[in-house]
Amino acid sequence: MENHLIIEKKGAIGIIAIDRPAKLNALNKEVIDQLSIAFKNLFEDHNIRAIILTGTGEKAFVAGADIAAFSQFTPSQGTALAREGQDQLFHFIEQGPKPVIAAVNGYALGGGLELAMACHIRIASENAQMGLPEVSLGLIPGYGGTQRLPQLIGKGRANELIFSAQMIPATKAQDYGLVNKVVPLDQLMETAESLATKIAQQSPTAIRAAIAAVNAGLDPDKNGYETEIQHFGACFGTPDFIEGTSAFLEKRKAQFKGA
Repeated sequence: MENHLIIEKKGAIGIIAIDRPAKLNALNKEVIDQLSIAFKNLFEDHNIRAIILTGTGEKAFVAGADIAAFSQFTPSQGTALAREGQDQLFHFIEQGPKPVIAAVNGYALGGGLELAMACHIRIASENAQMGLPEVSLGLIPGYGGTQRLPQLIGKGRANELIFSAQMIPATKAQDYGLVNKVVPLDQLMETAESLATKIAQQSPTAIRAAIAAVNAGLDPDKNGYETEIQHFGACFGTPDFIEGTSAFLEKRKAQFKGA
């Protein structure tokens, strides 16, 4: 199997770059399988505290799914494709214990935008273009796009983008709240790494609890407030709480070990 990822570790930061530039880093089953394994390994690596996901080249983060790979699928195969992809990768990232920053360089379309939205934070380059063009293929987004986009930018704007299949530039994506920040392309990774470094200096156990609490608030089957209360209380029993409060009282910088 051909490797489609470049994985790098910089101190407490893990960097995953999708490397299919000839296909504009399009997703297929091999890429999804490899991404799932890469995230699992970085989630389990106690030395890694934040992860950056990007694409190689200057044209595309991920320009969608590899359409040729599923153009002959039956309804049952399509259902399995969406369910397996969401469970294996998209939900896996969103529910993961460590923050994932999408460094969106260029096109983030279809499954590419859905992948970016599954990440916890999005930073885009000025040349980025984003959209969910699935209806132009007779499909709808299948990797969580119809759910996460309305959560991020509101139902009306999400409906407009999904129904019209239009792309929007990075500046409008920022205005909509789809991305946190827009920077020149040559500053994208530097900006993402700077943020990841700041995150990596905080309590890993507290961040893991915060991810769970935020996600619970967006899950109709969970009580977000109760989840927050439970995780807040649990934090008091952690070594990170002892270190954080001790450092504050002693007027020094905390040195978190996490768990």
